[in-house]
Amino acid sequence: MANVKTGLNSIVKYLSTKKETGRRSIGLLVDGPNVLRKEFNVNLEEIRDVLKEYGNVKIGRVFLNQYASDKLVEAIENNGFEPIICSSDVDVRLAVEGMELVYNPTIDTLALVTRDADFKPLLNKANEHGKETIIFGVEPGFSTALRNSADYVIILENDRMNYYEDFVSATTGQEEDKALDVAEDDHVPGHRRKKGTVVDY
Repeated sequence: MANVKTGLNSIVKYLSTKKETGRRSIGLLVDGPNVLRKEFNVNLEEIRDVLKEYGNVKIGRVFLNQYASDKLVEAIENNGFEPIICSSDVDVRLAVEGMELVYNPTIDTLALVTRDADFKPLLNKANEHGKETIIFGVEPGFSTALRNSADYVIILENDRMNYYEDFVSATTGQEEDKALDVAEDDHVPGHRRKKGTVVDY
């Protein structure tokens, strides 16, 4: 658990150096069916705590399908999030709510927790309208297109949080063929995100 704590502090410290004067107003949207799976072990409390150090989480919504258990809904509510149960396509509902945040003048930063490339247009629109964008992506299966569309990317993998640059740099010290294997598995995109490098985790 100590390693996770160190990682969280590192991420908090990094984000605090990037924010403008004053705290950011954050809208957080979580793609429940895509990331809240037993194999990923995503901790919403840790994500919320990281963002609370960066700014004020004004809106925190977790989108779920109609098969979500009562226990999951209760856990989401206990973590201070609003569960949104969708009888139809979760992606459509999340995208619509995301667009509302893009046009909401009281929100500075849009944060998404997802792996799904379908939300790339939402991130692009947020950037176009001057919103800061943070993506919490889950490996394996995190979309390359998605990670290249956000201002800040945090990778959630094996119960740890890593900055995207740290995740990539972890492969550079290995022998060349291993690094090539990682690239072929779509872990390393063709170019870096538009923001600067980050502290080592």
